[in-house]
Amino acid sequence: MVETTRKEKATPRKGSSRGRTPSGKPNPIDVHVGGRVRLRRTLLGMSQEKLGDALGLTFQQVQKYERGANRVGASRLFDLSRVLDVPVSFFFDDMNDELKAQSPALIAGMTALEEPPAHFEHDPLAKRETLELVRAYYRIADPQVRKRVYELAKALADSSD
Repeated sequence: MVETTRKEKATPRKGSSRGRTPSGKPNPIDVHVGGRVRLRRTLLGMSQEKLGDALGLTFQQVQKYERGANRVGASRLFDLSRVLDVPVSFFFDDMNDELKAQSPALIAGMTALEEPPAHFEHDPLAKRETLELVRAYYRIADPQVRKRVYELAKALADSSD
């Protein structure tokens, strides 16, 4: 029988870096998917706790998915799409080419890139301010008033250009 020394047991195992960037940060695609989860959850007015309850998770696990710290597996993505009432493709919508180039296979060098991807920029649609504005806009019951608010916002944006 072979005995292992105490030192061998104490040696930490190297964790899997699968899906992470070379710097160890979450993959931007995972961050994008998490941002889309957060976007839809917020638009529905659902708390992280309520979403977690619907999925059998804690709100902390939902937070990790939304930040991209934990990767969302296929079965969990399917459950998310059902609870949030969107197709699975929703979580990948609005991904630009630079973001698509951050797939784990490309990072690992399995496919050559023509040029290095640009720095990942956060989607302004995923900002809390934007989400709250959209939710408030759709809470306006009168379609005429809602249209006027829309026209006002467009006019203000045009005047700032």
